[in-house]
Amino acid sequence: MTNFRPFLAVFFLFLCCFCNAQEKTSTDQDIAKMLDAWHDAAARADYDAYFDLMAKDAIFIGTDADENWQNMEFKAFARPYFDRGKAWSFTALERNIYSSENQNIAWFDELLDTQMGICRGSGVVIKMDNTWKIKHYVLSITVPNEQVEALTTLKEEHDKDLIVKLKD
Repeated sequence: MTNFRPFLAVFFLFLCCFCNAQEKTSTDQDIAKMLDAWHDAAARADYDAYFDLMAKDAIFIGTDADENWQNMEFKAFARPYFDRGKAWSFTALERNIYSSENQNIAWFDELLDTQMGICRGSGVVIKMDNTWKIKHYVLSITVPNEQVEALTTLKEEHDKDLIVKLKD
């Protein structure tokens, strides 16, 4: 029986690790489904479904330097797009999800196929009443490194004006 104890110890250690890995995978899958549903709601212009997947105090940071939206402001900004019957259409090409030990907070990054080309989304989600909600989301347009100089030149005047405004 003493030769059997090391085997049991290794078996239970493996079982514990496997269960934790499964739980993390399940959490990742739940978050991925929620994010896909959120993007799908925008593509279908389902305003209620889209904003129901965001926390009441969520923040959305858009591609323009002026776009740092508190949830109520973002709802007002987005309403006309949804009312027209088409908001925006983002489809995840790649996604990475990381979660806290207690599995109640997670953060992610994703590459998206959008009407603006490839964009990057990143954010924080929280579990509220057993439901994942977006707490903070940042949308960025990706720029190939070899094109950064041309882009910098293109937006130079705009950035100068904005820098002056922000410093005041």
